[in-house]
Amino acid sequence: MAIISILLTFVSTLVGGLFGLKFKDKMHIVLGFTAGVLLAIVAFDIFPEIFEILESGVGEITYVMYAFVAGFLVFHIAEKLLLIHHSHEEEYGEHKHPSVGMLSALALSAHSFLDGLGIGLGFQISREVGLAVALAVIAHAFSDGLNNVALMLAHKNTKERAIKFLTFHACAPLLGGLSTFFFTLSSDYLLIYLGFFAGFLMYIGASDILPEAHSHGSSHKTIYATLVGVLFILLVSTLLG
Repeated sequence: MAIISILLTFVSTLVGGLFGLKFKDKMHIVLGFTAGVLLAIVAFDIFPEIFEILESGVGEITYVMYAFVAGFLVFHIAEKLLLIHHSHEEEYGEHKHPSVGMLSALALSAHSFLDGLGIGLGFQISREVGLAVALAVIAHAFSDGLNNVALMLAHKNTKERAIKFLTFHACAPLLGGLSTFFFTLSSDYLLIYLGFFAGFLMYIGASDILPEAHSHGSSHKTIYATLVGVLFILLVSTLLG
């Protein structure tokens, strides 16, 4: 099941990028749904699993919350430092460079490697956690593919080059997931990982994807799409028990 989930992440990234090339006007609805999915997975899947592990006598809640805050801040700081040049591009008019787009795309690829790592570690905890994490990553991978292509094209790269970088990006979670077949973590470390990953998803959903969704065309449809994403995961979590 872990291998299937990792392969689906590869496919989701590619589909997201190709969608970004063809249907830019629908991006806000897809991103709104994705944000709802990520936030709901933190609330209805990852945190309940954390509490269940803590109740079994493993780990301490304090360290989990440290990891949660660290996960949020680490990815926030990394994203802003790596893409800070891109975030100020509009201040300089037509100051666009293909190399900036390529560096930004590579940064997203490194991020996707960690996504694949997260899926593999999730399955080390249990099948249910692995599936929940995989669902979050697969949904997130779609928006990653969108962002990869958008950054490449925004900085005057060709469509052909954008597709090449998208393919490389899609392979990154495959490598991350497969790497977890060669090592295991103890229960204490896996608990810390869950806290860290929850913080990461919270950042991606609330501070990255959701604002991006509304910047592309804020509307009632975007809000509804976010609510549908939340309700979808709530339904799936309920059915999975």
